[in-house]
Amino acid sequence: MIDAVVMGRVGVDLYPNQLEAPLREVRTYTRFVGGFAGNVATGLARLGVRTAIVSRVGDEGHGEFVRSWLADEGVDVRFLRTDPYWLTPPTFCEVWPPDNFPILFYRRPSAPDWQISPGDFDHEEVAGARLLYATGTGLAQSPSRETTLGALHEHRGTTIFDLDWRPSLWDEPSAYPPLAARAVASADIVIGNEQEVAAAGIGDVPRLIVKRGERGATVFEDGEATDVPGHPVEVVNGLGAGDAFAAALGHGLLQGLTLVEATNRGNVAGALVASQLACSEAMPYLEDLEAALV
Repeated sequence: MIDAVVMGRVGVDLYPNQLEAPLREVRTYTRFVGGFAGNVATGLARLGVRTAIVSRVGDEGHGEFVRSWLADEGVDVRFLRTDPYWLTPPTFCEVWPPDNFPILFYRRPSAPDWQISPGDFDHEEVAGARLLYATGTGLAQSPSRETTLGALHEHRGTTIFDLDWRPSLWDEPSAYPPLAARAVASADIVIGNEQEVAAAGIGDVPRLIVKRGERGATVFEDGEATDVPGHPVEVVNGLGAGDAFAAALGHGLLQGLTLVEATNRGNVAGALVASQLACSEAMPYLEDLEAALV
């Protein structure tokens, strides 16, 4: 039995050991599991949620690393397929605290997780999970596009759609708004920052969470807006904070919390990750989250 399914982007993050340095000057890196699906699945598992990932990795050492690391974290990797052609994508970043983290994706012309197809997972099991996460990045190419939209439409539990607007990953960025609108129409909760909401052209949706960084988040629910304050920390790397937010939000909802209460937990989890260099390896365990909430 699985309680949550996370569908989409996964790969390896190669983060610099030299902070506040341009990539041309960086000599050494530390490898982590990365990408929305990898990070959120890890975050959920560390909070005690039975979680499965639906994605693909390459048939090489980086893919083996991703699979074994997620399995060791307690993530169900039955639906993490091995792509026979495309290689596991690396992602590089620069770290300029507190608010500048340029990111460089190696995903052209494609990547394994953009090859996710309907035959990669058990549709009945995924549709029956209490939570399903999907993202805008999963809509950038086929067959992931159609597979993602189909899973959102089929799902019988709570669907969470993260706008995840990454214009550099789209061959035709103008295709993003209409595709995002189709995903939003099948989602129960939509998550995005102010720039992502603007890029998607989001109108009225039943439940929308706008992330505002250190200023917290605003929850729009049934025509009412509620500001949820941020959790102050000294930022090291802001990448991954949104994935920690999504994981803690889902965990809170599974515990029966209101959307505002779950958003508060998401803000705290995101802050904990932002105070560290890593993304997946920085995801808080339940005891860490509970301690920070006191």
